[in-house]
Amino acid sequence: MNIKFVPLFIGLISAISSCQQKPSNPPIIGTWELISATTTEKDTTFSTFNPSVRMIKMINPTHFAFMSHNRQTGSDSAAAFTAGGGKYTLADSVYTEHLEYYIDPAWENNKFEFVVKIAGDTLIQKGIEKVDKLGIDRVITETYVRVKD
Repeated sequence: MNIKFVPLFIGLISAISSCQQKPSNPPIIGTWELISATTTEKDTTFSTFNPSVRMIKMINPTHFAFMSHNRQTGSDSAAAFTAGGGKYTLADSVYTEHLEYYIDPAWENNKFEFVVKIAGDTLIQKGIEKVDKLGIDRVITETYVRVKD
């Protein structure tokens, strides 16, 4: 090969390599802030969203975590803080949380299955929240908006 074509050849190889698509993360990966929540128990649906509570959910490729904090509780901020997390799976639109950590241990080691829909920067998840130990069996719908940097 002629020496003057080496830089051109290297440039061509670099250009072709940069065109290869790298696998991208699913759109659910990110940080989400709760903007709406409803619960349905038996035949009654009601809002569970409290605008004075800020809740975020963070989802990475293998785990999720959520935290909420009521900013209007006065001096006892620990009493107004909730957090939990664990592993999850995502198959098509079925998002399943395996809750490993939670402020209330009665919720731990439960599985919660949701159908998720992502439209632009909005994530909606709907599914059954069932904790036999606590007698909880209800449908929840939560709407999140993606937190921007």
